[in-house]
Parts: sequence; structure tokens; C-alpha cells
Amino acid sequence: MLSILINAYACSPNMGSEPGMAWNWCVNLAKYCELYIITEGEFQEKIEAVLPTLPQAKNMHFYYNPVSDEIRKMCWNQGDWRFYIHYKKWQQKTLAIAKQIIKENNIDIIHQLNMIGFREPGYLWSLDKPFIWGPTNAKEAFPIAYLDGATWQKVLFIKIKNLINKNQLRFATRVHKAAQKASFIIAASTDSANAIKKYFKCTPILINESGCDITANNISRSFEKNRPLEVLWVGRFIFTKQLIIALETLAACKNPNIKLHIVGGSAEEEQPFKEISEKLSIQKQCVWYEKVPHEKVQSLMQQCDLFFFTSIAEGTPHVILEAFNNLLPVLCFNTCGHGDCVNDKVGIKIDLSTPKQSVKEFASILNTLEKDREILRTFSTNCIQRQEELSWDNKIKQMVALYSNILNDNK
Repeated sequence: MLSILINAYACSPNMGSEPGMAWNWCVNLAKYCELYIITEGEFQEKIEAVLPTLPQAKNMHFYYNPVSDEIRKMCWNQGDWRFYIHYKKWQQKTLAIAKQIIKENNIDIIHQLNMIGFREPGYLWSLDKPFIWGPTNAKEAFPIAYLDGATWQKVLFIKIKNLINKNQLRFATRVHKAAQKASFIIAASTDSANAIKKYFKCTPILINESGCDITANNISRSFEKNRPLEVLWVGRFIFTKQLIIALETLAACKNPNIKLHIVGGSAEEEQPFKEISEKLSIQKQCVWYEKVPHEKVQSLMQQCDLFFFTSIAEGTPHVILEAFNNLLPVLCFNTCGHGDCVNDKVGIKIDLSTPKQSVKEFASILNTLEKDREILRTFSTNCIQRQEELSWDNKIKQMVALYSNILNDNK
């Protein structure tokens, strides 16, 4: 059995985002490999509570490198650049822990798993072991055409971030050293793969960082035209999610037989968007839920006909994979990880352009789907196959094959 040393800053069961991503990779890789996992200590209790329930727990050895609560708050506050100072120090401590693990155990490969952002590759690449990096998110730039309506502070922040991204992709010494040492770099999306190829002069392998659980959901939808087309939008009420595009699309449809269910914001966050819906004269077509438990989101997915995902800046959002689990077709932008996951068998994608053009295209598609529900019926049926294609088991087998290739190449 292969022995893999994994660097995963954020790792936790029963969570989404980075912690859930790392946990799912580790818990599934442990079915095939022995893992030595270095992680931050915030979720130690959760990890140690779940481990005894797993048959593969004997192959999962955790080493905790905790930080202060203050640093954890910086980590959760996306956009707080101070975190990277502390994260770099965490990686330096992780290097020392890794050296000790290698002294005490026969490690075959080092895997830099998360955080998935490219700008901090850690230091484990410097060790005398085969090294694999990813899935990593290395998108070059935020699409500035979608800054219409943003505050000047947001516009300035995004433009500065785009400049920093390009400069770090081009010049960051440690990033390039890690890329050069890596036997393989795994790209989290096609956008990231393009940037990695451009700046690191290598051929990355595309494996989205999130995977599908195979479900036995037997959901029966009528898709009959004698009722409204029920469209679901789920997300945080932040600029990148572009809820405004969803609302403007509904208005552009001029179709009272389309209803939009909106989940994810607090009452306070909802209020300005409710006012926008009133100005657009679509308030009667909008149903607002605020933040609801995960189980309620799943229930709504099983009741609705289409998932409308308007985000323009993501990794691979797990909510898209949950839509497939609930046999729910998807309408989204052809970008980021969701652009890779949604194919023409389970949904419809449009290219990034401008907000005005996007609203026009989305509205045309919604009206077509409202008239021809059989398209949605076919998409829904095809979600079963898409679950299998994007399953964790498939992704893990790809990764284990890469591990084996690395060892064969180093013989």
C-alpha cells in the first residue's frame, strides 16, 4: 500500500468548502493508501469523533499544527490578506513536522492538497520525495466586465487583486519552484489549467477539487407545462454570486409562469434585493427563504425544475454536485469548476460576456425551457450518469493512478 504524506491546512468532516474538500479526498484516498495528514487544529474534535466510525481509519494518521483563534478568524474572512503572513509561518512549521514524519515512516509521495489557492504552495516540495500539487486554483483574473454596479472600493479591490494574481503567477519564486518540483500539477478547473500552462510551462491534469456522492435519489418530477417553472437560486449574497443577474433575467423573461426561489441571505441581506425585485416588478414571482438548513436546500432541489447558478468566480461549488445528486438540471456560466461539471447532457452554459448580454441570453434560455419541459426531463435523467462520471470514487482512482505513475517514473 502506498504511503502518502498530505499537507491539508483545512480538513473536517461534515463541512463544505476547503475543509470538506480535503476531508473527502483523504477519507476516500485512505481506502487505497496509507495517509499521514498534517492539518490545522480547528477541527480536531470533529475529526477524532468521526474516525472511529470509518473502516479505513487505520490508514489515516493525523498530525495537528494549530493556530490561534485570531488567525482562524482571518482565514474565514476571505479577502483578509493578513492571513497569508500567518499561513506562510504555518507552512514553515508544517515542514518541520513533515521532516519528522519522514524520519519515522516510509513515505512514498508528498501531496500538497489544500488550501487550493496557487499563491501558497508550502515548503514540502523542498523535501527529497516525489511531490504532487493540487487540485489547485490558479485563475488568472476576475472578469472585470461584471463590475458594473459595484462600489468603487470593490472595483479597486478586484483590479488590484487581478494585478497581484498575474504578478504572482509570473514572478513568485516559491510558487515556480514548487511547480518545477511537482511530478504532476492538478488543476481545479479549465481556467486554472490554462493559467498553469501559460505561466508554469507545464501540462496540468484537470481534476475538479470536489466530487459527487452516488445517491439513490428516486425523484419524480412531472415537468408539466400546466404549472410554473420552478427555478432555484442558492448562494451567499456577495458580489461574485451575481444574484442581481438572476433577478434581471427573471424580469427580462416577461414570463409570469416562471418562479424564482432564492436561498442564502439573512433578512438584512435580502432587503436591498427585495427592493430591486419590486423595481423590476417581479416581486410576486420571487420566493425568499433566508438562510436555511442543508436538508431544506436538498428538499428545495427535489421540488424545483432548474438550478440557476449565476456565480462568476468560484472553485468547484459543491452545490452544483448536490444538484446532480437531486437530478436537478443546471443553468450557469461556462467558467470555473461549474463550467467543467455542467455538460450539455445535464444543463446549459453561456460564456462570460457582459451583464447585459448575459441577462439577455439567460432569459432566452429560461423562456425556451418554460415552453419545452421535455428538455429538462432529459437533463434530469442524465444527471444519474453525471453523478458517476464526477464521483469521488472516479476522482480517487485517477489520483491513485497518478501516484503509481510517479513511483514508476522514479524507479
